Amino acid sequence: MRANMIEFIQIFTQVVELGSFTKAADVLQLHRPAVSKAIQQLEAELGVKLLHRTTRKLNVTDEGDAFYHRAKLLLTDVDDMMSSFSATQPPRGRLRLDVPLALAHTLLIPHLPNFINRYPEIEVVLGSSDKRSDLIAEGVDCVIRLGELQDSSFIARRLGEIKMVTCAAPAYLQQHGDPHTLDDLAQHQAVNFFSENSREVMAWRFIVEGEEVAYRPTSNLLVDNSDILLSCALAGLGVIQASCIALAPHIALGALKVVLPHYPCVAKPVSIMYPDKRHLAPKVRVFIDWFSELFIQQRGLLPNQ
Repeated sequence: MRANMIEFIQIFTQVVELGSFTKAADVLQLHRPAVSKAIQQLEAELGVKLLHRTTRKLNVTDEGDAFYHRAKLLLTDVDDMMSSFSATQPPRGRLRLDVPLALAHTLLIPHLPNFINRYPEIEVVLGSSDKRSDLIAEGVDCVIRLGELQDSSFIARRLGEIKMVTCAAPAYLQQHGDPHTLDDLAQHQAVNFFSENSREVMAWRFIVEGEEVAYRPTSNLLVDNSDILLSCALAGLGVIQASCIALAPHIALGALKVVLPHYPCVAKPVSIMYPDKRHLAPKVRVFIDWFSELFIQQRGLLPNQ
């Protein structure tokens, strides 16, 4: 696009909205011939007629109407982009996030009012699931990840770790008994979590005599969603291993009971990620700083096994 095309588009939208070349010239503080010439050059560039002009009336063509609506979206995006990178303006614009369900429920959403109150001109678009999406294609600005990272196209900042815990519903344990060793798990029903992308069943990881041990319990029930995993455990369908931060409220209420307490689980790393861009938009930068600070503050309050 030529350098002056944005200016021509701005002039065109003013003419359409005001219904007059003269009024548009007054608002834009331009001479009327300059407005007329801008419309002519824009039409020549596009190769279509945008306006029908007579001495008494101005009509927008079908092509002009379609172009007007697209032009308004473009100008809004340009204004948003310029404001987002301005050092003199507060951070603003649409911020697209992708957050695991467990952290969205227990950490992000309860504190999100603080972020929104602090940055009222940022529109948060919160996507939350346990699936790995094509974040670049979906235009995600910032990602929070549990576990080991695979998105090489993103820059990652390691925030810390989330404890994991193994538990089951009291009703299930009354029927099947408590497992006391890892070998005992072979006699129990487990609800396993699998990755939607790789279809790989996630191993349960324990610390045994200072060494990390991976264990894959047999199961006739697989899920790919941490909310469903929790619901299965609460329904008494079997033993699960999941993040302590998500299970702690249910453990505190007695709806779930910790099993294998002498076999601590391996904690999962938590990272915040963003696209590899030379200039990070202020709306992304302030969220990264805010969430990093939040995680550090809450880390000492996170439940232990």
